Amino acid sequence: MACNIEVIFGQAKFATSGEPRLSYSRKWSGKFAIFSVATGPSQVTELQGKLAYHEKKRAIFSNEKFGIFGGKFVPETLISSLTKLDYEFNSALHDPQFQMELEVALRDYVGRETPLYFAERLTDHYKSKNRGKGPDIYLKREDLNHVGAHKINNAIAQTMLAKRMDCKNIIAATGAVQHGVATAAACAKLSLECTVFMGSLDMERQPSNVLLMKHLGAKVKSVKGSFKDAVSEGIRSWVNNLEISYLDVVSLKFFKIKNYVKNTIKSIIIGEILGDSGSAMQIAHNYHGAMSYLLQDEEGQIIGPYSIGVGLEYPGVSPELSFLKDIGHAEFSTVTDEQALEAYKRLCRLEGIFPALEASHALAFLGKLCPTLEDGEKVVVNLSGRGDKDVTIVFNHTTKDE
Repeated sequence: MACNIEVIFGQAKFATSGEPRLSYSRKWSGKFAIFSVATGPSQVTELQGKLAYHEKKRAIFSNEKFGIFGGKFVPETLISSLTKLDYEFNSALHDPQFQMELEVALRDYVGRETPLYFAERLTDHYKSKNRGKGPDIYLKREDLNHVGAHKINNAIAQTMLAKRMDCKNIIAATGAVQHGVATAAACAKLSLECTVFMGSLDMERQPSNVLLMKHLGAKVKSVKGSFKDAVSEGIRSWVNNLEISYLDVVSLKFFKIKNYVKNTIKSIIIGEILGDSGSAMQIAHNYHGAMSYLLQDEEGQIIGPYSIGVGLEYPGVSPELSFLKDIGHAEFSTVTDEQALEAYKRLCRLEGIFPALEASHALAFLGKLCPTLEDGEKVVVNLSGRGDKDVTIVFNHTTKDE
């Protein structure tokens, strides 16, 4: 999951059928959480949800679950390792020495706090389409983090926890490579071995970042297929080396990062989450060990997603986002490849910032969102990563006249 948002910014309703629509409730003081979902290149499709959690107003959280979502659907042989992880995690949360070391690493190595940037020309672009009126657009500059994405926030904390647990080898899986590069960098800093699994299709699209991971000392192993297949192979490798290995899972929510946005403005906040190949989002029993919403066919079989942003090619979302959807605190919409590419080029030309194609899906959603908002409202786009890795993809989709 590419979105790095730790706080629920209010309430929005989920469009369960038809063209995605915006429907807001003002009783939450104008704060909303809105996420953008990528679709395939040809069409914007319906997102349908089967609500299985009926107590929608009652938030039930634990270390393992969000409502009915999450949990440990794993073989019994893994429970001991996961229980140890729970213990060490909670111990680290209450260890002043560990927290101080993490704070120093986030400040001096990662480069936090990343700024909240007012995108003046992008704001003017959308206001010009509505008689000079519309929201003010801000960018949360997670692309300015070390190695160019929000992934390093998670990677540095998890590798520090792994070292605390005396694990020698960190195992990771990556699609767009931002998570893989971040994990490799953190392992180099902490003198840990790093093995990164990556789909063969993604390696062909991201050769420069494969080289970067190797420069950082990581072993990069090719897996036939895409990100989904790399995740499966990474889990298998971890299961075979439980005593000395640590599985660095990108969607695992470990340490909360101080949210500058929360303390600055009341805002609508948007970010990208996954790829959608054109099938319905349905509730599944579990996938990779947790209950969550997945892309499935009518028989319940998982469908491989597609997106021009390779980091979005995953068939599921996190248990937390699944829960937020069910209780009406998050809205999901759709964006095509063409719209994401236009948003990428627009930000380059108007603000001198080149975003990752994953974040470009969120930027593209501004075209739908801005006309629905009052003049002067605040919108924050989580710029989850920078676009170095995507320049070849964008170039191959650019005509000679552009």
